[in-house]
Amino acid sequence: MAERLCVEDAVKAFLTAAVVERGLSPRTVEAYGRDLARFGAFLAESRLRDVTQIDRRHVLDFAARLDEEGLAPRSRARALVALRGLIAHLRGQGLLHVDPMENVELPGFDRTLPRVLSAEETVSLIDAAADDGPLGLRDQAMLEVLYGAGLRVSELVSLPLSGLDRRGGWLRVIGKGRKERVVPLGEPALEAVERYLEGGRPTLARGSAREVDALFLSRRGTSMTRQNFFQRIRSIARRAGISQDRVSPHVLRHAFATDLLEGGADLRSVQALLGHENLVTTEIYTHVSRRRLRETVERRHPRGSGGAG
Repeated sequence: MAERLCVEDAVKAFLTAAVVERGLSPRTVEAYGRDLARFGAFLAESRLRDVTQIDRRHVLDFAARLDEEGLAPRSRARALVALRGLIAHLRGQGLLHVDPMENVELPGFDRTLPRVLSAEETVSLIDAAADDGPLGLRDQAMLEVLYGAGLRVSELVSLPLSGLDRRGGWLRVIGKGRKERVVPLGEPALEAVERYLEGGRPTLARGSAREVDALFLSRRGTSMTRQNFFQRIRSIARRAGISQDRVSPHVLRHAFATDLLEGGADLRSVQALLGHENLVTTEIYTHVSRRRLRETVERRHPRGSGGAG
């Protein structure tokens, strides 16, 4: 039986994850908070306080209410996007087993393309993490794995030491809904992890009185948290000369997917590597790739806008 959860607590947890895992801007998070407060008020009218009991009828009735209130299509779409994010969060926590928003269309909504870093910026970010101390070895290994395997930050910080196959170069990852997948690690990521395991983790492990199975440890020898890594990556971005607003763990996951597609990977393979249930979720990266291709033509081609002269 699913755990009971009030709307307010669910929304608070989702908005925290939106900042830490997805790197959403304060303005977007504030707007989502308003939209979800509206949804909470709607559920209260329906005498529903447990968000684990949301079904398709509630979603459709809420969408109809937004229309009746005369909200503009963009505002209605944003409210439903916020609701979709909340529902995805609940499903990822195993609190909802059926997606009540499946096949619910958003009114006149153009999906926002995910932010991405260029390959050069990603390398600069990873290089900026490097130093010979245990924290530097850990941070560089975490960035290499994040970019090299396309993990969610929650998957990264919860990686067990036992989930790493050092000889085969594989990671066993527990994703949303406790679903397991196996992802390969390239040579740069494997080498960075090896350096960390040899010269960083043993030192960090001494900070804890008990043995911890987590692959990546904090300075206290405990498991890393999403919030801790989020702050670390922002600090590294400053050292790399990259705007902190453009960098988050989720942005490196986007970079992983986009760079794979631009390198010729097929969409189904990228879907499997990312752990997406629905191919539609993965398809957004094809739009990013097309945008980059257009920018390349405009900048590099003799008939592009950047080639005139």
